[in-house]
Amino acid sequence: MRSTSARLLGGGALAVSLSLALSACGGGGGSKSSSGGSGSYDKNATIGIGSLYEPQNLDNTGGGGQGVTEALNGNVYEGLFKLTDDGKVENLLATDYKVSPDGLTYTFTLRKGVKFHSGKTLTSADVKYSIEKVRAKDSQSARKSSFDVVKSIETPDADTVKIALSSKSISFVYNLSYVWIINADAKNLKTSEDGTGPYKLDKWTRGSALSLVRFPGYWGKAATNEKVVFHYYKDATALNNALLTNAVDVVTSEQSPDALDQFKNNTNYKVNDGKSTTKLLLAFNDRVKPFNNVEVRKAVTSAIDNKKLLQSVWGDHGTLIGSMVPPTDPWYEDLTKVNPYDVALAKKELAKAGYAKGFSFTLDTPNYDPHPTAATFIKSELAKVGIDVKINIITPDEWYTKVYKNHDFSATLQEHVNDRDIVWYGNPDFYWGYDNKQVTEWVKQAEESDTTAQQTALLKKVNTKIAEDAASDWLYLYPQIVVANTKLSGYPLNGLNSQFFAYGIKKS
Repeated sequence: MRSTSARLLGGGALAVSLSLALSACGGGGGSKSSSGGSGSYDKNATIGIGSLYEPQNLDNTGGGGQGVTEALNGNVYEGLFKLTDDGKVENLLATDYKVSPDGLTYTFTLRKGVKFHSGKTLTSADVKYSIEKVRAKDSQSARKSSFDVVKSIETPDADTVKIALSSKSISFVYNLSYVWIINADAKNLKTSEDGTGPYKLDKWTRGSALSLVRFPGYWGKAATNEKVVFHYYKDATALNNALLTNAVDVVTSEQSPDALDQFKNNTNYKVNDGKSTTKLLLAFNDRVKPFNNVEVRKAVTSAIDNKKLLQSVWGDHGTLIGSMVPPTDPWYEDLTKVNPYDVALAKKELAKAGYAKGFSFTLDTPNYDPHPTAATFIKSELAKVGIDVKINIITPDEWYTKVYKNHDFSATLQEHVNDRDIVWYGNPDFYWGYDNKQVTEWVKQAEESDTTAQQTALLKKVNTKIAEDAASDWLYLYPQIVVANTKLSGYPLNGLNSQFFAYGIKKS
């Protein structure tokens, strides 16, 4: 889900077998990235990265948004474990871990010789602080509820962390890959940082750019470049112009498919198609009328031509999925036919629900692309079945307070960027308020599964049920298009959870 201040980085359980073999690695290991880089490159290069997603602040538990994850995750901050660009979980600041026979106690051994950018040595106290920071009452981390299962955290010595759980959690190690390990003594984390990553913060000029510089005291493999600068733009056209004029070397996620030809037909650039986990949702507030009626939700879903919407925004790119689950998730199934585009069917379902003459509602819409465009399209589609849509354009901060926090909405548009985040439909307290006791039980059972096969079977049931209930309308799955100068190699290709590892980028 897009970060609370931009794309919501929603939580979600991941099937990580307790017997998963995790290899120790330094920064950059195990990620899928662009080909090339075998020749000579400039070790002192500055890499210009173009993005539409500036951080709201630099704290990922303080509403920093998608931009803070894109710039700092893996680059400035590291976790006990790393989620690679192709979705694998690897050891990072933890070199080993053991699980008790009952699955309720995890004992982690920390990597020795790791220093924060301030010079302080990493200890178990910092790990405990970092996990508790995510779990804190004032935390805005969308991963917060994933750690409700934590019963206690002990630090028997400087290199050991022992965590007791109240119930089994097959996704616990995966979830820990989202926890940034931060110096427990660090202050002012919304404007500064103290991580252990291959880069340290150089300068952040709000509204313009954020630069990172190679950290000479890094414990692992040094970054392949001296400095990276994330340049921020307000729209896709400005972003593309920056790439064409060499103001940036790579664009993290192309948002203007109409502009791709100018790069495809230019030998100075390479257009890469990666795997996306970003879903655009029309999320209903399932607590309130009329969206507490499943027939209404089904009718609205069938009244909107998602294929036409996708083509109008992305042309031949992107995918229809019919559910919260992208094809890269183990429990994916094509459910696009469950609530097909069918205006006649939509009218019948509205009549069955008692709204034969339609109704009106307000659609709270974030003010950045593609939301306003999608909202206008949805308004036009629903008018054909007698539903009047009032579009209310709001800022990301307003969206976080009004929709995500206060649940003060009827329906909204939002992007959810994470893989394996279907589990939020098992949480009745989540912002969309979907409450199906069977689904909640299946999600709980899946999390407590002994094997990934058990978890997969249960979450396939969840996937089917939320589609049948039209819990939301999953409009489409974004494409992930990275455009770069051909002088560059080693950049990540996939938009997994909005991270963008920069430490392996080489510039010839």
